[in-house]
Amino acid sequence: MSEAAAEVVAGRFEELYGAAPQGVWAAPGRVNLIGEHTDYNDGFVMPFALPHTTVAAVSRRTDGVLRLHSSDIEGGVADLRVDALEPESDGTWTAYPAGVVWALVQAGHPVTGADVHLASTVPAGAGLSSSAALEVVVALALNDLYGLGLKGWQLARLCQRGENVYVGAPVGIMDQTASACCTAGHALFLDTRDLSQRQIPFDLAAEGMRLLVVDTQVKHEHSTGEYGRRRAGCEKGAALLGVDALRDVPYDGLDAALDRLGDEEEVRRLVRHVVTEDERVERVVSLLESGRTREIGPVLTEGHASLRDDFRISCAELDLVVDTALSAGALGARMTGGGFGGSAIVLVEVPDVDTVTKAVKEAFAAADFRAPRVFEAVPSAGALRLR
Repeated sequence: MSEAAAEVVAGRFEELYGAAPQGVWAAPGRVNLIGEHTDYNDGFVMPFALPHTTVAAVSRRTDGVLRLHSSDIEGGVADLRVDALEPESDGTWTAYPAGVVWALVQAGHPVTGADVHLASTVPAGAGLSSSAALEVVVALALNDLYGLGLKGWQLARLCQRGENVYVGAPVGIMDQTASACCTAGHALFLDTRDLSQRQIPFDLAAEGMRLLVVDTQVKHEHSTGEYGRRRAGCEKGAALLGVDALRDVPYDGLDAALDRLGDEEEVRRLVRHVVTEDERVERVVSLLESGRTREIGPVLTEGHASLRDDFRISCAELDLVVDTALSAGALGARMTGGGFGGSAIVLVEVPDVDTVTKAVKEAFAAADFRAPRVFEAVPSAGALRLR
């Protein structure tokens, strides 16, 4: 995030609220390299932060008033009261930052209000965690302004609670942790059970490769029923198998576990995806750490097949990206994010970037789909204070 852009956000804050902000912060969106729908099953994930960020200019208040404004959404300043915040009472974008304030207060932190102005370059509804970036940037700003002393993983937990309880979206912990804790040039290997982290070097440019993000422009929404149904199905599978979470089903015991589920066909599919996806994450970590980066391509493609056939959260546009990219020479491809739209990632050799991009765009045009947005994913820094 450039100083000039931070200056623009700070200037707009001053226009809105009549005084300069006490600080400006940024938090990124993320791409999940591998490990989809494993986070709420206590499993493994491997996201990295994007250069696309949500920026917040913020000042604290002492009168219990929370004022929120976004340059990306039509409308004026939303004027709320901290002591009147109630879970699932707000169906607009303001529920995300308000949910963070609510979660902080519920946890006993003395947050007495704030003026907030936001601007974002994270594509909304693209499966790139625009909501987590919004939550984390507000949490980080309040953490600094109120001297709360919370670490990144603690802020992520509070943001997740805000989204789960206040917004009413049953998301896992991955997105918020990625936004808060990623480092530039690395992917984050995260154990979502104990929140232990390992930063795995991920410098594709040095090895002659690129990771493309293809935003299908098909919007998805986490708080809709299908996401919740998948989560409930996973919890049912864990209960039927007598484990705390599907993370506890060993990969080498998967067939026996599936047999025990009998004719629970939908649950069997969900269990199979989660258990095999955890194994794929561990395989990707091993390949990256041993310098065999190109070999992760087929693992990504395996993950897409599992999300398409077992978890059943892909769509025609996502499948078209994957199939077309592979036919055009990509090393691997898969959907990323919550599903039912959003984005796919494509691993390519540098000489094949233009060929693959052109093929995907032409395939979308031929199918009469909305033109996709294609850009390179560069592993970037997590949330930070800009000024």
